[in-house]
Amino acid sequence: MSGLQPFDPGSLLIVALLNPAVIVVAFLMGRAADQAQKLVIAGFVAALAGAALIWIAAWLKVLPARGIGGEAGLFVFMFVIGIGWAALGYYLRRAGR
Repeated sequence: MSGLQPFDPGSLLIVALLNPAVIVVAFLMGRAADQAQKLVIAGFVAALAGAALIWIAAWLKVLPARGIGGEAGLFVFMFVIGIGWAALGYYLRRAGR
């Protein structure tokens, strides 16, 4: 991923969409939620997990250690995407009852 451009919204969106921590944490927390209001919390926690995964990947030198620019935007993207994954888990669990 060394070809990332500084503050390229498209790259930030791709990183947010493909972050496995966001997907797994949000989906599992969404399945465990007993109220739809808790999906926002699941999205936030998923964004935190995604940010931690990116930090660990940079520390292990899997990703470039320099900032890609727009880190706050990346967090917002992961937050919104996390809410989406949590909602999917929540509604799939409700449909399976």
